[in-house]
Amino acid sequence: MSTGTTLPEAPPLPGPGAGPGGAHLTLEIGGMTCASCVRRVERALAAVPGVVSAAVNLAAGSADVALARAVDAGALIAAVGDAGYQAVVPASVRADDAARRRAAQAAELRRRRMALAAGAVLSAAVVVVAYGFGSAARAGWVQLALALPVYAWTGTLFHRGALEAARHHTTNMDTLVSLGATVAFGYSVIATIALPGRATYYDVAALIITLIAVGKYLELAGRARAGAAIEALAELQPRTAHLLARAASGQPGDPAAAVDVPAETLRGGDIVLVRPGEAIPADGELAGGTAVVDESMLTGEPLPRAKKPGDALADGTVNGPAPLILRVTRTGAETVLSQIMALVDAAQKEKTHSQRLADRISAVFVPVILAAAAATFAGWLLAGAGAVAALITAVAVLVVACPCALGLATPVAIMAGTGRGAQLGLLIRGGESLERVHGLTTVVLDKTGTLTAGRPAVVRLLPLDGSDGHDALALAAGAEAASEHPLARAVVAAAAGRGLVPAPAGEVEAVAGGGVTAVAGGQRVQAGSLAWLAGVGVDTSAASQLAGELGDAGQTPVAVAVDGRLRLLLGIADALRPGAPAAVARLRGLGLEPVLATGDTLEAATAAAQAAGISNVHAELPPQDKSALIEHLRRERGPVAMVGDGINDAPALAAADIGVAVATGTGAAMAAADITLVHGGVGVVADAVLLARATRRVIRQNLGWAFGYNLLLVPLAAAAVLPPVLAALAMAASSVTVVGNALRLRRFGTRIPAAGAPGHRSTAAPAGPARATPGASR
Repeated sequence: MSTGTTLPEAPPLPGPGAGPGGAHLTLEIGGMTCASCVRRVERALAAVPGVVSAAVNLAAGSADVALARAVDAGALIAAVGDAGYQAVVPASVRADDAARRRAAQAAELRRRRMALAAGAVLSAAVVVVAYGFGSAARAGWVQLALALPVYAWTGTLFHRGALEAARHHTTNMDTLVSLGATVAFGYSVIATIALPGRATYYDVAALIITLIAVGKYLELAGRARAGAAIEALAELQPRTAHLLARAASGQPGDPAAAVDVPAETLRGGDIVLVRPGEAIPADGELAGGTAVVDESMLTGEPLPRAKKPGDALADGTVNGPAPLILRVTRTGAETVLSQIMALVDAAQKEKTHSQRLADRISAVFVPVILAAAAATFAGWLLAGAGAVAALITAVAVLVVACPCALGLATPVAIMAGTGRGAQLGLLIRGGESLERVHGLTTVVLDKTGTLTAGRPAVVRLLPLDGSDGHDALALAAGAEAASEHPLARAVVAAAAGRGLVPAPAGEVEAVAGGGVTAVAGGQRVQAGSLAWLAGVGVDTSAASQLAGELGDAGQTPVAVAVDGRLRLLLGIADALRPGAPAAVARLRGLGLEPVLATGDTLEAATAAAQAAGISNVHAELPPQDKSALIEHLRRERGPVAMVGDGINDAPALAAADIGVAVATGTGAAMAAADITLVHGGVGVVADAVLLARATRRVIRQNLGWAFGYNLLLVPLAAAAVLPPVLAALAMAASSVTVVGNALRLRRFGTRIPAAGAPGHRSTAAPAGPARATPGASR
């Protein structure tokens, strides 16, 4: 178990945008479309003298280059350009830069949608004309007019990719798609103009391009969403800071004279004003007075933390109801939030190295098919067939081998699986997520907002005056009614749940880190921590032992005094979600070991774990320690899933083999995750595992069919047993088979093993001392 709730020192991680001569340099890469592009860019960068390694993130369109010595960024940019792509050194990683990237991705998706829509409509029209027009000669010209935009516009992506591959003396799936469509379209044009009456294959050319374009669009949409994790985190960083004094002066200035400056211009030692409700613009410490800060982005816990002079404050956390003065200690890539972003980015770069099976095999498949088509053409010429007959047979080979089924195998299964998942309350990112479910051994669960409801509630009512406690609770609810503090909301909700009417209150005064005092029902009411009540003269000895018991059970004690006399003690905790114990049992029934990992105290974590039936508990973990736990469990047990809902969970979600986010949580968590639980219940995780396993099986079946189909029919086409028309029909039949197999997922049912299945013993990693102070500050 881990302890400690102070902000971590920034570890020596690679910072985004580090300049030449540093350990790392980040580049933005443009023009990449598939995994083979990633490999080319990495090879090009690695060949530059002084580069140790290069890791390219296809989702984010970036490359992280490890340098052994100072390297001119221009040399790296030139190497990427020579490989056929574009590279620039990013100027910023803050919110405005994230918005620019998001706008560019949205514009590209819109262009793809328009081209795909046009291709679908025109391809359908070509098929109708090809098989329903009276005059063959007239039909040829009509088909040419309809198919030309499909070939030239919708097919631009494939033609450009094939040309770039050829320019660098290689091939890819674009090569086969472009060449197959070009040969079919080119021959059809010649036949229409010079050989009237001959069969044409405009429908083949149009359908090849349109069907494969569907898969390409799905891939682009998935990559755009994958890059949203870092953008969501970047948007937490405020763009403006209210500067009071520069580091040289060292003294806070007049808050009324604060000057607004860009947050990225802050330096260590600067004095900054943070107004109520604003995000803190840099890491630092409280320069004076007291404050209450919402640190849920780091800890995942809903209760704000009280701060005293010298306490650490983190970039992106949110100030409470009173202004505070920040003395800046870390800025830019050194802040805790930037470290979280770096962890997410690094984890996503690792995922891009898991290539899809079709992409890997295409490196061999495409050259083999091209050689087979060329050999077919040459063979028939040597056998005495005419050039047109030999060309038609070679076209049949290209057409029958065209990877429509191969290209559809994964995206259609993903569409069917994700569609069924949406009906079950699951949003699944894509094929790579489904692939990684295979072999899953462990599920790490966050506590607050994931295993629990994510909001404090009164779970114990302990009267100290011999009554039922309802009178004191109504008075406390009246005093707390105007407060937005989570503990105050819990007190008000507890009164309402018991049918009590809060007493009208006046002279309300909230004390940061202590509690609230008010006059309610003509009596002086004080509600807050025992330490605060003792400090204002209330005798709290009668409640000390009970408060200790509440703390040991993971509950926050809140005491209520009326006219200086202690009358009521409340135990407030974050209750488990309904069905959480059954959900944990279902995971065990699937052979998965549940582990609880939280930033909350050990007492609260242990209480929640025991109630849910989890024996492996890790408490008080900052974000980077959650990621480290994921890596430890992966080494010890194998592939790991992480379930969470907070910003502090984003690095672990990205680092896990499967990240599962609760939709009621933060956007950063959902963007970093592979699967999002729409309905928020942990029980749906088991459904996600079963559905992902079923979808993966279908993908494997589809890929097996697609390759087996080619192995069988390519020889038949080369032997002229299959003319191009029948080859096109066979190609369509292959695609229909793949689609039909994928649609079986729409009938997927959740067949979960019995909830009482036996689990596993805990294998929690040893760590430091396991005690922590219970409760949370007011």
